[in-house]
Amino acid sequence: MNSTFASLRYFNYRLWFAGALVANVGTWMQRVAQDWLVLTDLSDDSGLAVGITTALQFAPTLLLSAWAGVLADRVNRRKLLMITQGAQGVLAFGLGALVLSGHARLWHVYLFALALGAVAALDQPVRQTFVAELVPANRLSNAVGLNSTSFNAARLIGPGVAGLAIAAVGTGWVFVINGVSFAATILALTLMRTGELHTMPVAPRAKGQIREGVRYVRGRSDILVIMAVIGVVSTFGLNFQMTSALMARAEFGKGAGEYGILGSVLAIGSLAGALLAARRERPRVRLVIGAAFAFGVATGVQALMPTYVSYAVACIPVGLASLTMMTAANTTIQMSTDPVVRGRVMSLYMIVMLGATPIGSPIVGWIGEQFGPRWSIGIGSITALMVSVAAGLWARKHWRVQVRYRFLSRPHLQVLHPEVPAPRRGVDQVAAREAADAAL
Repeated sequence: MNSTFASLRYFNYRLWFAGALVANVGTWMQRVAQDWLVLTDLSDDSGLAVGITTALQFAPTLLLSAWAGVLADRVNRRKLLMITQGAQGVLAFGLGALVLSGHARLWHVYLFALALGAVAALDQPVRQTFVAELVPANRLSNAVGLNSTSFNAARLIGPGVAGLAIAAVGTGWVFVINGVSFAATILALTLMRTGELHTMPVAPRAKGQIREGVRYVRGRSDILVIMAVIGVVSTFGLNFQMTSALMARAEFGKGAGEYGILGSVLAIGSLAGALLAARRERPRVRLVIGAAFAFGVATGVQALMPTYVSYAVACIPVGLASLTMMTAANTTIQMSTDPVVRGRVMSLYMIVMLGATPIGSPIVGWIGEQFGPRWSIGIGSITALMVSVAAGLWARKHWRVQVRYRFLSRPHLQVLHPEVPAPRRGVDQVAAREAADAAL
């Protein structure tokens, strides 16, 4: 088995990969169905209503993720995942029952989005850190990359299947299918060989553990740069379900099937990016910044596409750039963070990445309503270009990064950093060395 799929040698990871793939397909189906239900049946093609739904689903991340990170560092991660996966399945069944019975109203969807977001806020940090228990430390980068492959293979399959299912049987049954899909993850977790898990250190109960995580991140300039870039791009650029729905419905006059296809085409680029990520032994901060810049360029081109077909084709580089950026950020943080605080650090990262959505989604939805769907994409392009350029200039000044291009020799592009970033006062030397290693 080549290096791209090296983590699949391990029994527990194979179970996790298969179960997560099924559950992720169901989740993507629900996301498409939820947005389409709100846009077409429960509102008058309102981008703002879709934005509010998305915001409510991600708002709990702001409130609960820090506490969830402490929980992920303290408890048995496998058992906690069984609880959170089961709860998400129950919520999917509940919303499906409301829609099928004909009693669903917009405020019902808002409530279910909020409840699902609360459970997901508890689920996300433990999902991120549990991967480190499934493979040896030297395979963590590969495992994270393959996780992204699973996620984006599901994104490739889910929206297209959802579009066909909505057209055939309606949105209610899509929610029911998603509820059933969580059984795959629970079964995989149940069948794992606990003796083969690479158990991570457990943080003891103590006061101030959230502050400890914040203090650790404040001392890591590389993590702060990553969070700044991801936070801005997530706020204004990673609203694909909403912007694709607006473009398909309002700009091109298409139906649910064509909307679902856009998600699948986007996932072609994302899947390619995930497979490339699985081959990297260790990504760096510079890859996050470069991918964010590429994302800004790709979305800018996408916003200008004149036809549905050309817009769909433009989704491929957008998916490639966004997945490269997110996977590089996730892996860089996980691989350079002390395992004892990894859950808390990842929870803070999730707050920045997903917690920005409640702020950005209504704004982007309003921009789409007031200025047209193309500007809902354009604002993401502009902000991504600005933050990536700003991050690059900051790195050049503070880390003394130099970029050289040589036409006649390989590698053509060289990134040089003659000096290690100096640790700030009060930051321990281990954290400083980790920051320097990740940044370079």
